[in-house]
Amino acid sequence: MAQTDIPDALQKIEAREKDVPWYNPDIGNKLGDSARELLENYSKIPATEVEDHVYKIRDEAWQVWPYPCIGGFRFLDLAISLSPNYPTILQRLKTGGENFLDLGCCFGQEIRRLVHDGVPSSHLWGTDLRPEFFDLGYKLFQDKDTLKSKFIAADIFDPSSPLKDLEGKIDIIYAGSFLHLFNYEQQIAVCKRIVQILRAKKGSLVLGRQVGNLEAGERVHRTNAAQSMFRHNEESFKKMWAEVGEATGTKWKVDANLFEHSEGWGPANASRDQTGRAIRFAVWRE
Repeated sequence: MAQTDIPDALQKIEAREKDVPWYNPDIGNKLGDSARELLENYSKIPATEVEDHVYKIRDEAWQVWPYPCIGGFRFLDLAISLSPNYPTILQRLKTGGENFLDLGCCFGQEIRRLVHDGVPSSHLWGTDLRPEFFDLGYKLFQDKDTLKSKFIAADIFDPSSPLKDLEGKIDIIYAGSFLHLFNYEQQIAVCKRIVQILRAKKGSLVLGRQVGNLEAGERVHRTNAAQSMFRHNEESFKKMWAEVGEATGTKWKVDANLFEHSEGWGPANASRDQTGRAIRFAVWRE
């Protein structure tokens, strides 16, 4: 987005207009086998009604806030299940009695994937700045009366928020499409908060996937002109966690890998940025 486009884009965002690059009018191939199977078999939505159901919830969510992940149906990716660490995560949560937090959970779609794959829902938490998404998640997945997971409306930068009750109690944090919303210094602050929330033991894990770039640096925020977004490559992401470790007196093993958008995920209209990539990461406490 060029700097001169920002005032016009902001007006469209405030009006929840759909004439923006990150709103897809058609679902295309975004409703993959995994998401369809979850909606049909977990949510018990008839196969012929799944697409209409998704469109309806997506457009309700657009009126809450027009995030690119909403406009582009990326909440259907169920990205945690695509992580190479997913089998290990399932084993830890199913047999080890460990606790899981989805940071910036939106509809809580990753939580539903875990529950459908056998994880006790009472060991799962989700948090988001906008609690309206929690109710939309219940509507999307039709599980208001059965899901025992807890959802917390909280600002990650507020040390007195309800997240304080989870400090030192979470074993695995998923941060998908979350850190990249902030600038570098804010990402450092979020990671320090993550360290506080994770259990202080070897093997505590934070993982996720987000927009990255071959050339690390600040970029224009697509839906908030007052905010810049820092997009990482592998080196900058590892450097950030080294800084976090030094500041918190902790040590972390970091795996971070850039991958092409053609692998199935990336920012909307990524072709405009030839250096744009996505980045997948897993960070273990040592």
